[in-house]
Amino acid sequence: MDSMSEGVFTIDLEGRITSWNPAMERISGYGPSEAIGKPCNLMSLKACSGEKCPENISECTVFEKGYMEPKKCQLTHKYGHQVPVIKAVSVIKDRNGRPKGLVETLTDITELIQVKQHAEMVEQKLAERHRFANIVGKSDALHDVFRAIWVAAESDATVLLQGESGTGKELVAGAIHFHSDRAKGPLVTVNCSALPEPLMESELFGHVKGAFTGAHRERKGRFEEADGGTLFLDEIGDITPYIQVKLLRVIQERKVERLGENRLRPVDIRIITATHKDLYAMVREGLFREDLYYRLKVFPINIPPLRARKEDIPLLVDHFIRVFNEKTKKEISGVCPDAMRILMDYPWPGNVRELENAIEHAFVVCQDGIIDGNDLPIEIRESGSRGLTACTAGHRRFSGWQPGRSELLALLKECGWNKAEVARRIGKSRTSVWKYMKKYNIPLRETAAESDRAMN
Repeated sequence: MDSMSEGVFTIDLEGRITSWNPAMERISGYGPSEAIGKPCNLMSLKACSGEKCPENISECTVFEKGYMEPKKCQLTHKYGHQVPVIKAVSVIKDRNGRPKGLVETLTDITELIQVKQHAEMVEQKLAERHRFANIVGKSDALHDVFRAIWVAAESDATVLLQGESGTGKELVAGAIHFHSDRAKGPLVTVNCSALPEPLMESELFGHVKGAFTGAHRERKGRFEEADGGTLFLDEIGDITPYIQVKLLRVIQERKVERLGENRLRPVDIRIITATHKDLYAMVREGLFREDLYYRLKVFPINIPPLRARKEDIPLLVDHFIRVFNEKTKKEISGVCPDAMRILMDYPWPGNVRELENAIEHAFVVCQDGIIDGNDLPIEIRESGSRGLTACTAGHRRFSGWQPGRSELLALLKECGWNKAEVARRIGKSRTSVWKYMKKYNIPLRETAAESDRAMN
């Protein structure tokens, strides 16, 4: 008893505690000297009926059955707080079968409760991430996607999401799931391009012990894990012909067969697939099964690339700035006009994901409260260099120039007090501009007095 992790104590027929193992002290806070000889209601444990322990132990209902099955209840700790435990009770009898007392076992499930709460919090955050509000945009093309999501969420039809990499196919899949009747079930995601065929088969369908070398125990596949919910198969165009055959069978029969066994296991799932490839072209080339293709595209949704909805770029930029402000604890207020021009002119081959990465890059290098063109990744700056404003494009005229106070004030005013713009115009670093401003006693931000001086 002393070596057990569970708390164990015994009670005599008078309701007095007669033994107390070390785990009970850890769980309850009471040591043996404080507990032994005391009544069993010392910890205000709730009995199997959900009520307080009776004053007279002979009234305890456990004597009628001889035992109490493990049940969850609350223990009041020595210092007043509640401890969740699993409680089990058995009657102790003598050789003649007459009751001598009770033995109770308590298992502290505090950590289990915390893990469960953490899992629920993660699930809630996942649901929050897939809300419609997180699919940012107001373009007509995106409104068509929103309408398709609502329609898809109202049925269990198989959905095929088609769109370039980085367009947000996983967000759309999540939105369909969390707005459907399956929202309380799991959303299981598999990236089909990340696994070779042998691992993919085990990953999707599971295996029994000994099915192959290294299969030391049986394992559920992703189809079974998604039971009652949604299975999202990303990059479905990358699966092999063999996996295509097995997938077609599951879609038709809604049953899976683990590797190494002949038993079919029913699964209640909704399947959503996604690809950046042209599946119909693959069908014509004999690379993808035609019957599987039509099974998958019962309800197709085409997600437009970012270059086809550029009016959404300012909204996306504002969204990512809020996200990274919260993440980095910075206070970036926005982007300056020349930076926005670059962002609007860039073709975004990596779509929304590339835009997010560009804003994250800008957060790393930005030293002011606003992102300028020089803070963006170099490949985006070079691509958008033709779209710079006059303030930026004119920097070659002043290369190597040493400004005086009045000239520097005029430049600052012309460039909206953007020090990075002034630095590019005079061919020097932003730090040099700050040094000039300090030398001439110019404040970092425009004041009414400085504005009047510049005008005069």
